[in-house]
Amino acid sequence: MASKQSILVLAAAVACLLLLPAATAATSVEYCNKGKQYPVKVSGVEISPDPVQPGKAATFKISASTDKSIEKGKLTIDVKYFFFYVHSETRDICGETTCPASGEFVLSHEQTLPSFTPPGSYTITMKILGDNNEELSCISFGFSIGFVASS
Repeated sequence: MASKQSILVLAAAVACLLLLPAATAATSVEYCNKGKQYPVKVSGVEISPDPVQPGKAATFKISASTDKSIEKGKLTIDVKYFFFYVHSETRDICGETTCPASGEFVLSHEQTLPSFTPPGSYTITMKILGDNNEELSCISFGFSIGFVASS
């Protein structure tokens, strides 16, 4: 009888863990032009926390690799909520990773969204541009914004 109770307690604990939201999540990535051979290959995106909470800092980490040496360049970031563009920005690539970037590297960006940001599904399109505006990579990925978290 004790073993049946142990199994039930273990099953209940596993079920509770599966229902908890993940603090960090890996996100699937799509290239903008699936047929193009980009010099920078993106292997994944990690978002923390997931879902992102309005008014709280969120970190986006993009794992990438290249055979080139990237000494300067920029990231262009466009955010869509459903089909509407809601945010656009350009950042210096060396502010998001150590330059020169070569081999495997991580672009890390922290952003605090306004507390009035509507919850839902968003899509980011990010281009990595080299020194002469050469498109080194272009990816898109989705993320979710949750409801306002209590402090």
